Amino acid sequence: MDLRIFTEPQQGASYQTLLRVAQTAERLGYDGFFRSDHYLKMGDGDGLPGPTDAWITLAGLARETERIRLGTLMTAATFRLPGVLAIQVAQVDAMSNGRVELGLGAGWFETEHAAYGIPFPKRRIDRLEEQLAIITGLWETKLGETFDYEGTHYRLTDSPALPKPVQERIPLLLGGMGAERTPALAARYASEFNVPFASVEQTEEQFGRVRAAAAEHGRPADELVYSNALVACVGRNDAEVARRAAVIGREVDELRTNGLAGSPAEVLEKIARYQEVGCGRIYLQILDLEDLDHLELIATEVMPQLG
Repeated sequence: MDLRIFTEPQQGASYQTLLRVAQTAERLGYDGFFRSDHYLKMGDGDGLPGPTDAWITLAGLARETERIRLGTLMTAATFRLPGVLAIQVAQVDAMSNGRVELGLGAGWFETEHAAYGIPFPKRRIDRLEEQLAIITGLWETKLGETFDYEGTHYRLTDSPALPKPVQERIPLLLGGMGAERTPALAARYASEFNVPFASVEQTEEQFGRVRAAAAEHGRPADELVYSNALVACVGRNDAEVARRAAVIGREVDELRTNGLAGSPAEVLEKIARYQEVGCGRIYLQILDLEDLDHLELIATEVMPQLG
């Protein structure tokens, strides 16, 4: 079971804050540092100092970390043209010496699009499907050959399909709870499928859909990594759990139901339940990015017990 750190910088975090978290996560042995791709805060809080761009952040971290995997949960397909995104991700992969992973989603938060003048089109899942075909097609085109694509939403002509990533295949993450097209796209394109903020029962059901879609596509279901994203609120005792819950504006009982909350022993028991339904990786959503002791507690009291 891999543990990765997952941050939500749109809620309020500078690059320096993210750097401290990423470097701490690397030092403590976490497998990856991932961030959301949003330009507007959600819920309470002022969001200061304001949003940071996901791929600019990861480019910086690529040069200031050495081992930890770096990626997005999830980059919004509405934010970037697919050819440009393929260039950006390949460049950051080179800057990190092959440590990048791309989580890509259709985009859903209409308010942030309006706030920053980003078009919010209909049929976004269709656009996502074309983006997946284009990005993977560009990366897979052999050197010296060109790539062409003509779809409903995008057209590429005589693309040199450069630059190439350092990795032979950049891991591509898809996720969500869609019952039909999401599993089908994962079966065709994904290295990993992620279920965000869902119960064990919901996770098992969605993993089952993806496995069935993979089989239908003629692909071994076990070729994919299956993962969850879950909010973390771990404490050495009840008082510490309550303090951490209060800081992020959540109730302890709700966090215990919907996330990984409580003592290390409680969290290990909950992780085991996700593991039983096929989860092999968990993205720990860390909402208080100033509380580095939280990361250390999980690394010392939870991670060693996972094998």
